[in-house]
Amino acid sequence: MTPLSYCTNVHPAEDLAGVLAQLDRYAEPVRRLVGTDVLGLGLWLPASLAAVLADDADLRRKLRAELDARGLEVYTLNAFPYGGFHDEVVKHAVYRPQWTDRRRLEYTVDCAIVLADLLPGTASYGSISTLPLAWRTPWDDADDRAAADALAELTRMLDGMAKANGRPIRLAVEPEPGCVLDSVADAVAWLAPRVDPRYVGLCLDTCHLAVSFADPAETVAAIHDAGLSVVKVQASAALQVDEPGGEAARLALADFTEPRYLHQVRERTGSADEPGEVLGADDIPQALTELPARNAWRVHFHVPLHARPAAPLSATTDVLRGAISALESTVEGELPHIEVETYTWSVLPETAGNGGDTALIRGIAAELRWAAAQLFATQGVTE
Repeated sequence: MTPLSYCTNVHPAEDLAGVLAQLDRYAEPVRRLVGTDVLGLGLWLPASLAAVLADDADLRRKLRAELDARGLEVYTLNAFPYGGFHDEVVKHAVYRPQWTDRRRLEYTVDCAIVLADLLPGTASYGSISTLPLAWRTPWDDADDRAAADALAELTRMLDGMAKANGRPIRLAVEPEPGCVLDSVADAVAWLAPRVDPRYVGLCLDTCHLAVSFADPAETVAAIHDAGLSVVKVQASAALQVDEPGGEAARLALADFTEPRYLHQVRERTGSADEPGEVLGADDIPQALTELPARNAWRVHFHVPLHARPAAPLSATTDVLRGAISALESTVEGELPHIEVETYTWSVLPETAGNGGDTALIRGIAAELRWAAAQLFATQGVTE
């Protein structure tokens, strides 16, 4: 059965007390509302907390017991944000420290130690998603070598853990627009000659995939043909703007322009029959002044899966469906871990459904129900 989780990076917490409070305040109410005995969590642990837990087996057992008592299971961790993910301004800080910085390796090792003790008995492996090396600048050949060395060191540690525990923990590198590994094609080209595919693969974030204008079926095939695998899917949808030059679209986008997170924008030139290059801007305000706005835009703003944005905006849930369909056709056995990752509830426009704990709990539950009903044609899914 394919585990379906929701990512807890939507909730602010920087210590164990905060994480445990999340379980009561949000996760258990979501489980009850979904109507399932067991709910998957894609747990986010800031680096400071991951280090404390990795150093204390008793605390790890306590966290596992608290999860079990509430009918919650953890197959996957999100180790992309290092900390402070709900600061007033995050923007480029989410890409630091990068994979050339030893702190990134240490954080990921800590997460692997924690996850090994949280995995339920039904898990065949655990997954940890991570950033695509760094923001694109500055980066040079020396950085390439340093990042490859760090992943090799991590792989040796993961191999030792797998031999000791009987189940592997696998790293899922998550391409993102604007980063060193901007697209899945970039990630495949960089990873394939450098990593051990038993322990390092891809996190396929379907919002990022949509923003890159990549074809989902071709993308999944390219990953498979390169000898890599999709370790984890972050089920997410981007904003689409079909006529970005129009006044109505620009007014609608203004509602999604906010100071906390970076919202990269891409526009593909050409036509459907003969697509040209993909043009980019690093945030919505820049896109409004820098892009030609002759063709549709896709915006890195994770929008709720079940709730279509008001016209003239729409969402790229068709890309998410296409990616899952391609995986069902390609992967033998169970699908990768699937994590609903809409971390933007707190910065959504009021008209899009933001509004307190009750709205958030209902929204997450609705997304999970939508995903279970809409995405999986042939495989069983556990929520």
